[in-house]
Amino acid sequence: MALRGVCVVELAGLAPGPFCGMILADFGAQVVRVDRPRAIGDVSHLSRGKRSLVLDLKRPRGAAVLRRLCARADVLLEPFRRGVMEQLQLGPDILHRENPKLIYARLSGFGQSGRFSRLAGHDINYLALSGVLSKIGRSGENPYAPLNLLADFGGGGLMCALGIMMALFERTRSGKGQVIDASMVEGTAYLSSFLWKTQELWTQPRGQNILDGGAPFYTTYKTADGGFMAVGAIEPQFYQLLLKGLGLKSDELPKQMSMTDWPEMKKKFADVFAKKTKAEWCQIFDGTDACVTPVLTFEEAVHHDHNKERGSFITDEEQGVSPRPAPLLSHTPAVPSSKRDPFVGEHSKEILKEFGFDQEEIDQLVSDKIIESNKPKANL
Repeated sequence: MALRGVCVVELAGLAPGPFCGMILADFGAQVVRVDRPRAIGDVSHLSRGKRSLVLDLKRPRGAAVLRRLCARADVLLEPFRRGVMEQLQLGPDILHRENPKLIYARLSGFGQSGRFSRLAGHDINYLALSGVLSKIGRSGENPYAPLNLLADFGGGGLMCALGIMMALFERTRSGKGQVIDASMVEGTAYLSSFLWKTQELWTQPRGQNILDGGAPFYTTYKTADGGFMAVGAIEPQFYQLLLKGLGLKSDELPKQMSMTDWPEMKKKFADVFAKKTKAEWCQIFDGTDACVTPVLTFEEAVHHDHNKERGSFITDEEQGVSPRPAPLLSHTPAVPSSKRDPFVGEHSKEILKEFGFDQEEIDQLVSDKIIESNKPKANL
């Protein structure tokens, strides 16, 4: 796999950090997740392919253990607010003195500088501060966040993974590591670069523009059985195929780009879509370039013919289904682990052995409750 031989130390956190670490693990990196003592369990549910070490970083000896790990690691991934790692004597200046090649990835909501850098927040707050949230929502309604996908995972975890990849590549030339300041606010803003550079597309109030639900040819419609169809027929040739499928004639309708007529056209389209079931509309539009597709549930997505043909979803040993890692590389594709996620502290002892700790040191760390070892009990 592409990242075979890359050693990553991931400090446990919520959604974005674990997702970043899972991407790296899926593509072959050896990822050690450092969990907090007395943790109830892995709340991220994004630990595929990782191993778990419980380590008390608030105690000096625990911090010393992490420094030894980082002395041999390629990447450290930390999800804390500005200043937390420095308080633990684990800041980049200290770790780089011991390992100049270390990639020190700092994934936080507001970044490592600025007046908000020490404040708490969640996806919706980062999305709001980026400016993107102001663009999302129906006409006349409050802005709404599209789940916690954009800031946590797009602008956060995925953008941080990209930064790690670039830093690893640059290291092949300079031999040096570097610090990655991955701000979810800035990552989300960067994702929205198209919006910033196409201001002419967003002159109308939220929800009344061509790509935000305002256009009758770029929105969703309810079907007779309570399902939904997604319509994205922007280009004229695709729009004509949409009208053909709906049984409508263009010369009996307003011009496609007549924005003042869009509300009435949406009502007309909605009335037509409401007369057939989702399956019936699929029969009409499948195989055409009308850019009309069914809005699938998770279960439907797994069983859709196209996704099955590509193997887009995978099943683990516990019969849990999840998306296959993307993108698909022709020479070194990801080979995600099919094993269950690790229990908290399941690999504490074996990880320390691999990093050069002897048995006496490990036993003392367990005795002093610097680390915890929680091997699963065998079922008899």
